[in-house]
Amino acid sequence: MKKKDFRSRLLLVVARKCTAVLCAALLIPGEALLLAESQQPTGSAQTAAAKIPPDQLDSLVAPIALYPDPLLAQALAASTYPLEIIQLQQWLDRNKNLKDKALADAVAKQPWDPIVEALAGLPEVAKRLANDIQWTTDLGNAFLAQQSDVMDAVQRMRKKAEDKGNLKTTEQQKVETKVIENKSVIIVEQANPRVV
Repeated sequence: MKKKDFRSRLLLVVARKCTAVLCAALLIPGEALLLAESQQPTGSAQTAAAKIPPDQLDSLVAPIALYPDPLLAQALAASTYPLEIIQLQQWLDRNKNLKDKALADAVAKQPWDPIVEALAGLPEVAKRLANDIQWTTDLGNAFLAQQSDVMDAVQRMRKKAEDKGNLKTTEQQKVETKVIENKSVIIVEQANPRVV
């Protein structure tokens, strides 16, 4: 197998898994989320009361809201591991000579979560998350505490961009609007699933 094909397949597998997570998040009924929140211990009740307002969530997700869905899902999931992102970035800086299969093999030996390991194949995204670790931590915390609200913020940002003509189908991406559970959802996908 060619090195390029291996990397493409690895990214495709990760992208599919992340898309599944994102789609599942979009499809979770609101009542189920409320039930899950109401069953949390009283210590978490204070966290639930301190929800981030929609305008702040919009600002928080703005830097990644227009990413294709698989990449968005990966960035959101990875943001819940800020320390590991920093470790990955430092490791990538020390191992710039590793490419393709050698990179994948070496990163697989690290103790990080697989979603963070997958960022090794997306060095620009890893760097973006590592360079502003406070933003990444805030994003990860918001995603863990208010997953549905974060996804709604992504949709608001996508709608704004679409209305201004900044989000449309191109050679690199496919943009379409679907109705899921009576909600209009803007889906962004790579035109070629093998290219991020």
